[in-house]
Amino acid sequence: MSGILNGVDEKIWNPESDLLLASRYTRDTLEEKAENKRQLQIAMGLKVNDKVPLFAVVSRLTNQKGLDLVLEALPGLLEQGGQLALLGAGDPVLQEGFLAAAAEHPGQVGVQIGYHEAFSHRIMGGADVILVPSRFEPCGLTQLYGLKYGTLPLVRRTGGLADTVSDSSLENLADGIASGFVFEDSNAWSLLRAIRRAFVLWSRPSLWRFVQRQAMAMDFSWQVAAKSYRELYYRLK
Repeated sequence: MSGILNGVDEKIWNPESDLLLASRYTRDTLEEKAENKRQLQIAMGLKVNDKVPLFAVVSRLTNQKGLDLVLEALPGLLEQGGQLALLGAGDPVLQEGFLAAAAEHPGQVGVQIGYHEAFSHRIMGGADVILVPSRFEPCGLTQLYGLKYGTLPLVRRTGGLADTVSDSSLENLADGIASGFVFEDSNAWSLLRAIRRAFVLWSRPSLWRFVQRQAMAMDFSWQVAAKSYRELYYRLK
């Protein structure tokens, strides 16, 4: 049995050429990403502030995707000064919960119910962290887009999420392989601990930039996936 990861279509998802972004950038010009954050904050009704981390969700709002955990952990994220931008639709209870949070915390929480492909690009280009706390995920694409855009994925250790994101632990930072944040247990406390670790890394701008560059250097393009398929077919001959 073999597993092959999804691939990113770099003709569509590439911050260097993405015409849906206010400001295009590469791993060597990451300072240009700041304008995307500013534009996203304006679009989502958030306070324009480049000093606080902007967390994002682009997802179906379901328990399988772990969005109930995000809602439960949200007060802790906001207490630390973070912001949340959410684009998604699904469970009416979760929708109402996030809309209520946006009403209660204007300037810190922005919510758009529904899905808009173009706006998902703007979120990926402008956010600092993309939350993917799925209870199970065979592979997933959202975290791969996050890596490509230097929007650090914060994921649960399951399925393809565990295969594609390396936690920013001290060991991984020292080895130069950190690319995001990974938490173990499917509960809000475990998620919140990972969020707190993201805040710690955020407080070290040079280290944050280092991890961004590591993430953007990873290659999860369809060219890599196609090569894996080809090698598998050859082995089966």
